[in-house]
Amino acid sequence: MKSHITNALSDFFFEYETPRQVLVRNRRVGVVCRLIQLGVLAYIIGWVFIYEKGYQSTDKAVSSVFTKMKGVGYTSINGTERVWDVADYVFPPQGDSSFVIMTNYIITEGQKMGKCPELRGKHSCSSNSDCEGGSFKREMTGVCVNATKTCEVLAWCPVENDHNIPDPPLLMSAENYTLFIKNSVTFPIFGVSRSNLVEGIDGDYISKCLHHPQDAPLCPIFRLGDIVTLSGFNFETIARVGGAIGIVVDWTCNLDVNVKHCKPQYNFHGLYGNPTETDKARASVGYNFRYAKHYLENGTDTRTLLKVFGIRLDIIVNSLARKFDIIPTLTAIGSGVGIFGVATVVCDLVLLYVLPKREFYKNMKFKQTDTHEQNISLYLQHDRESLGLETSTYYTLEANARQVQGTGGPDDRDSEACSTETDLSKK
Repeated sequence: MKSHITNALSDFFFEYETPRQVLVRNRRVGVVCRLIQLGVLAYIIGWVFIYEKGYQSTDKAVSSVFTKMKGVGYTSINGTERVWDVADYVFPPQGDSSFVIMTNYIITEGQKMGKCPELRGKHSCSSNSDCEGGSFKREMTGVCVNATKTCEVLAWCPVENDHNIPDPPLLMSAENYTLFIKNSVTFPIFGVSRSNLVEGIDGDYISKCLHHPQDAPLCPIFRLGDIVTLSGFNFETIARVGGAIGIVVDWTCNLDVNVKHCKPQYNFHGLYGNPTETDKARASVGYNFRYAKHYLENGTDTRTLLKVFGIRLDIIVNSLARKFDIIPTLTAIGSGVGIFGVATVVCDLVLLYVLPKREFYKNMKFKQTDTHEQNISLYLQHDRESLGLETSTYYTLEANARQVQGTGGPDDRDSEACSTETDLSKK
């Protein structure tokens, strides 16, 4: 028992097994095998390593965005002139990565809390019974105002009239406003920090430059009219009813080269809808909101209500840094080597199931053994060791035993090898 365990351990640690290989000389199978291997090699080199950069590890950046608008707007309505600066037309206060620039508005001044008739065309009535109750939009008092034939409401009076949107937009001068974007990114895995104020972007350059996709692609100052044009919109159309535009700051960096080549790219996308559609084709047109400025007039709470139409800018930072790493490299190589096995599987299927000589190839590839035959070999091996037989005598006995069992013959290559070796021993 002890010797069996010792032999088993010895066989496990000091023996090596390798699969049997059969060399097949067949042009069609050879060509198929090489074409598949060539395709796998092209996939590994072209797709995995060149296109997907499978030899590099990746990291996404932690980023911050700071913005600043500049520009002054001018309006003259019914002889009333007004100048609009940054504090008036940017919502919320500038500095955020998402904000709205007012380009058009409807103003209702001097509103006080009280009772007043609803606008014509809304809550029409012929008697007080038509004005009972309320709604989520208005709180009606139950009185029908004969002068307007509308219900009386408890609200901020006079009621806002937003039926007619100013056309052309009141703040067309917003087209010349400028936007300054300051963006910083850090790739924590690689320990690299960058800013969009890259090498060569200093105070003198910023004071003179204006972003242009070809002439000044790294300038961080953008004209609002250019942003709208690059996003695919018409400024007058979007300024009238409002809309949303995305500014994408793209940091795609290869850190295997000098870090100074890690520079941002700016892309502009219209987000609020397809600019080629007509206004009537959309369920909701533009972008707008309301805000009020409250003040006291003769001790009464009074407000100025503005319905603001504007361009919402969303600044989105998209980042991906790559750098060589041995682990993904070995993983990509290992997976590629594994895929090479596809060629072997396909060629085996062709050999064993498609070609006319498939039975011959099966006999060459698979060696079948009989359990009784193995017992004879083990018995003779035992006799050889116990009786001290020479090698030539042992092979002669084994060959005779196989012939008695009917396993020998002209097609048995192992028997032929044994017989040949026996003859050589006799000589």
